[in-house]
Amino acid sequence: MSTGIEPIMRAAPVIPVLVVDDVRSALPMAQALVSGGLKVLEVTLRTPAALEALTEMKQADGAIVGAGTVTNPREFDAAAKAGAEFIVSPGLTEGLARSVIAADVPFLPGIATASDIMRGLDLGLAHFKFFPAMANGGIPALKALAAPFYQCRFCPTGGITETTAPDWLALEPVLCVGGSWVVPAGVPNYVAIAEAARRASSLVR
Repeated sequence: MSTGIEPIMRAAPVIPVLVVDDVRSALPMAQALVSGGLKVLEVTLRTPAALEALTEMKQADGAIVGAGTVTNPREFDAAAKAGAEFIVSPGLTEGLARSVIAADVPFLPGIATASDIMRGLDLGLAHFKFFPAMANGGIPALKALAAPFYQCRFCPTGGITETTAPDWLALEPVLCVGGSWVVPAGVPNYVAIAEAARRASSLVR
């Protein structure tokens, strides 16, 4: 089974989920996050600026920059051309999975059910994003899913906060969590972002 994504998941307890509207903020945002100890950055493909922002963020020393909200092979190709070092998807389809696997790019697909996980295992995957984590039942739901799939590891994302992240990270199958709280929406405050990253990077798994 592919384990290419595991070192990335283990690099920090929190992967910031980033929605970037202004390319000019991309590099200083990445530098602030890395300086705070969060070097794995997920740039979601939710804005017109996303791909260019991803490329800019790769200039930050030590940053590992991937693309999130990738939903089909066309978006994967665009993200790969922009330099994405890993791919995160909100769901799991065979078409996208086979494209990413064939390109040998670390892949973290979203799952919400046992059938999703079984589909991933059939494709040779064992690392998944549990999404949306809170809307799908929170920690009790993930515990119930993880029990029969003992070989799998997870990155819960969706509705997780700085306060609740430690509870998720205490679960043995959880390697990291995805969090949008590190960089709130609006005009970025890089000092505040670096401080939030420092707190997030110190969370214990």
